[in-house]
Amino acid sequence: MAAYLIFGAAYAFAAAVQPGPFLVYLISQALSAGWRRTLPMALAPLLSDGPVIVLVLFVLSHLPTAALDGVRCVGGVFVLVLAARAFRSWRRSQDAEVEITDTARRSVLSAALVNLLNPGPYLGWSLVLGPWLLKGWREAPAHGIALIVGFYGTMVLTLGGIIVLSAAARRFGQRVGRALVGASAVALALFGGYQLWSGAASLLGW
Repeated sequence: MAAYLIFGAAYAFAAAVQPGPFLVYLISQALSAGWRRTLPMALAPLLSDGPVIVLVLFVLSHLPTAALDGVRCVGGVFVLVLAARAFRSWRRSQDAEVEITDTARRSVLSAALVNLLNPGPYLGWSLVLGPWLLKGWREAPAHGIALIVGFYGTMVLTLGGIIVLSAAARRFGQRVGRALVGASAVALALFGGYQLWSGAASLLGW
């Protein structure tokens, strides 16, 4: 069970610090409204990911075991691509330009909508988390629950930390953001390699 908890937590950290529409939205709100008003938006994935999880699990649960192993292999390649992109961003040390809009609704629901329209959750759950959740649940329901708890617990805490750091960006500068991107590149590379090996080993009966 601990392995699934750690896997969910580590993947959540790597996913949370990846540049994307949802992260940019949170940063823009933290810069314009302050961390106290923006902090509740860290809970947005808890609201938006529900329909995504149901849809993905419905499709994956009807696939044979060999197909699920194939999906895990594809997911491993996908995560390695994300790792390569994160590494390039770390080397270039380029911060995404953030457009601050005072008229944007500062609410958890608006943040959840941004995340729901973001392709990241769909790809993450269909290629990475979904197959692992089904695998763990079939072994023991506690394994699947551990993965979900580890993932969303770490996701909320990491997003909350990013919001606080973003609000204090002028004081901390770019070093913190660069360090987070570098850490995510390493974590994603490890996950991608492990998932690719795991899926291939299962397919080949090793």
